[in-house]
Amino acid sequence: MSRKHRAIVMAAIGTIVVGVSPASAQTAEPISDGLVKIGVLNDQSGIYADMAGPGSTIAAQMAVEDFGGKVLGKPVEIVSGDHQNKPDVGSAVVNRWIDVEQVDTIVDLPTSSVMLAVQEIGRQKNRLIIASTGGSSDFTGKFCSPVGIHWTYDTYGLAVGTGQPLASRGPWFFLTADYAFGHALERDTAHAVTKAGGKVAGGVRHPQGNHDFSSFLLQAQSSGAKIIGIANSGADTVNAIKQAHEFGITASGLQLAGLYMHITDVHAIGLKQAQGLLMTQAFYWDLNDETRAWSKRFYERHKAMPTMGQAGVYSSIIHYLKAIEAAGTDEAQAVARKMKELPVNDFFAKSGKVREDGRMVHDLYVLEVKKPEESREPWDYLKLIRTIPGDEAFRPLSESECPLVSVGQ
Repeated sequence: MSRKHRAIVMAAIGTIVVGVSPASAQTAEPISDGLVKIGVLNDQSGIYADMAGPGSTIAAQMAVEDFGGKVLGKPVEIVSGDHQNKPDVGSAVVNRWIDVEQVDTIVDLPTSSVMLAVQEIGRQKNRLIIASTGGSSDFTGKFCSPVGIHWTYDTYGLAVGTGQPLASRGPWFFLTADYAFGHALERDTAHAVTKAGGKVAGGVRHPQGNHDFSSFLLQAQSSGAKIIGIANSGADTVNAIKQAHEFGITASGLQLAGLYMHITDVHAIGLKQAQGLLMTQAFYWDLNDETRAWSKRFYERHKAMPTMGQAGVYSSIIHYLKAIEAAGTDEAQAVARKMKELPVNDFFAKSGKVREDGRMVHDLYVLEVKKPEESREPWDYLKLIRTIPGDEAFRPLSESECPLVSVGQ
């Protein structure tokens, strides 16, 4: 990676990664220190704790247990850390994990600014980074890495699933979280809307972890827009939607588009206020017998149904361990290559494929939040509207900015 490219990466993520030095070349060998250690890094107690947090750690533990607890005859261990949604904190945790605790791979990674910072550490120190809950499509775009894999969803897929179908219903106004994920989600959705013939009336950005959305919602109402694209996540999404109802925004005729939502968000909002919202998901617990069986096992431990990110953590770790077995080593680049060779077939994805840019391609689902009277049991919140085939759900390689992509795609 050139010095210029690295500077661009650091500017984009808005932080300086300290204590990082280029890793020396490693040769393929069996399990490096007699242990495969997987670090689950996410928000454990803040605004994204429900969609990732302790639930992602539980999903990771389930994956290791279901795999048998060992790979190539060596034990597999899960550790977890809280990045507090801060790139400097996340970077410090990961540097310690790699340099001191010999962690082999980092998974989950909500908050795209943290995800992109950790991507750079993984590139320099030759550690596999598997993002599940982090969303910026730049992870496998201009900031792609030979040891970076994006598993569950990204902002491009969300834009295709939710932005395109609503493009023609009127001008859009974006309510956007002011960090890497929100910027990417607004950009990708605005592109999808205009490409489909829609218009964007304007937008406003708010700080992460915001509590009062009244002034932003009033700006949206006065903009002449018909749709408010909520380009944030977690508690920010929950608060924005609740306040839009409290302030009469939805009663005035504006439609809300929750561009990035989880089933835990619907649970927090309630069906009365969330009904009718469209959601693009990589997973829903009630899709079929396989998703129901795994989700009920997860529920027994976590007392909440899994989000798509938590299900993705499980799926990605199973695939990672299979790749170690197939590669005969836990060396990051060898495992990454094998992850790209092996198909993904589990309850999470059928005929999934990790591309050369690191994007795991699989179907996405557009679901609608049910009316209260349609719900038959707890957590029965969504109904399937359509399935988006994987080759339509994610940015085609022909449009990729990833330098790993072969010329002529």
